[in-house]
Amino acid sequence: MVIDPIALEVTRNRLEAVAEEMGVVLRRTSYSPNIKERADCSAALFTPSGEMLAQAEHIPVHLGSMPASVAAVIDTFGSDVEPGAQYAVNDPYAGGTHLNDLTLVRPVHAAGRLVAWVANRAHHADVGGEAPGSMPADATTVDQEGHRVAPTRAVGNGRWDPGFYEPFIAATRTPRERHGDLAGQLGANEAGARRIIELAERAGLDVFSSLSDALLDYGERRMDAALRALPDGTYRFTDVMEWRDDDIPISVAITVDGGSLHADFSGSAPQVAGNINAVEAVTLSCLYFAVRVATDPSIPTNGGCYRAVALDAPAGSIVNAEPPAAVAAGNVETSQRIADVVLGALAQAAPDRVPAAGQGTMNNVLIGNDRFAYYETIAGGQGGRPTRSGQSGIHTGMTNTKNTPVESLETHYPFQVLRYGLRRGSGGTGRFPGGDGIHREIRFLESATVSLMGERRRVPPWGLEGGGPGACGEDWILRAGGEPERLPGKTTFEVEPGDVLRVLTPGGGGFGAP
Repeated sequence: MVIDPIALEVTRNRLEAVAEEMGVVLRRTSYSPNIKERADCSAALFTPSGEMLAQAEHIPVHLGSMPASVAAVIDTFGSDVEPGAQYAVNDPYAGGTHLNDLTLVRPVHAAGRLVAWVANRAHHADVGGEAPGSMPADATTVDQEGHRVAPTRAVGNGRWDPGFYEPFIAATRTPRERHGDLAGQLGANEAGARRIIELAERAGLDVFSSLSDALLDYGERRMDAALRALPDGTYRFTDVMEWRDDDIPISVAITVDGGSLHADFSGSAPQVAGNINAVEAVTLSCLYFAVRVATDPSIPTNGGCYRAVALDAPAGSIVNAEPPAAVAAGNVETSQRIADVVLGALAQAAPDRVPAAGQGTMNNVLIGNDRFAYYETIAGGQGGRPTRSGQSGIHTGMTNTKNTPVESLETHYPFQVLRYGLRRGSGGTGRFPGGDGIHREIRFLESATVSLMGERRRVPPWGLEGGGPGACGEDWILRAGGEPERLPGKTTFEVEPGDVLRVLTPGGGGFGAP
């Protein structure tokens, strides 16, 4: 079948609009501020074989790893699945990334034929585990971090399957909120399925299938051209994760050869007895993100455009952990460093496209007790870019979330926000300076457990082309009536009413000599 460019572009935008609508439905119908305010969720569409067909511009670490969740469902249940059923997974070693991120996957049938899959992923603020928020800083195994869901039927015949729903709800400290967020995920997939059925039936099932294949092939051709525009060669870069008093190296060698790109992480450290280990799906998502930054972000983001990108991540390493290693921070912190090292290597091949290092952390703050669970990632500075300064107070790298507005935070949680503003002067110097980080202080109104997961507390974000580094982040606890106490970047501790948490996030590195 010959498909003209106009039909291809219209179909591409229609499918991306379906994924965007799924995200809107999820955010508008969820209960938790983490999803409805911060948009800590993502949605995408997949072909019947599980290749990504289209995505919304949501969260890179979610989207690049979501194909693994769809593949895990297909491997477990096959393609002859029940129409209207939905399947859940969060197990990092069976298609997931970390336990908070639950993915719901739904097959889409039209005229009795499987024409696509839809999927969405949402970060649930608490899924059990040893500390509220499910990211205990001292966890060494994944089971300490919460409730694991291997690929499981979550919905059948229009009802929650008790084999999934009851243990998931029983594990969390916030069952009502989890129920509301699950319902939002369910509705998002139903909205996506309805739109795809409309498109497939309007075009005809065979035509819709041909258009889907053509979109993937188009993405492949676009990426092939973009990679051929880069100079062939092998480019290396190393950076570190801060684990207790040690610096844990992550190293990559990127080889560009014609229309292909291969990333080799064999120089990276072995997995550690802590929660900064990343599973392979996370590392792959970081690679996809960085390649898109260094080539052409206008390339359609689908499975076709990544066919020429290969990953070698040794099993048992910090970038491809094996069970039962803890992985909560691997998804949110190590992902940032993996993206940094790939971008650092690609900056040598595409110096006119790659910015200096952004803050390189998500500055995770988790607070809760038996009554509530609060989760937020706090923004920081973007690295200076080849043609302009970095932005201030923005999420960069593998996350793309918003903030919890002060009004919402104080409505939902027993906190008072004492200060929330930019951390002036924290961006690195340069012809194009790095953006500034954020200064936030909150006072606690009741006893709670706090977990912090942050990076760039010792090793600053690097500059490029003579630009200076961004400022390191800092975390402080101000006990009622006591002196300020500097906290480690990864810690779990107790607070009492009147205590104040102060978080200073890193600035971005500068680009070019000042």
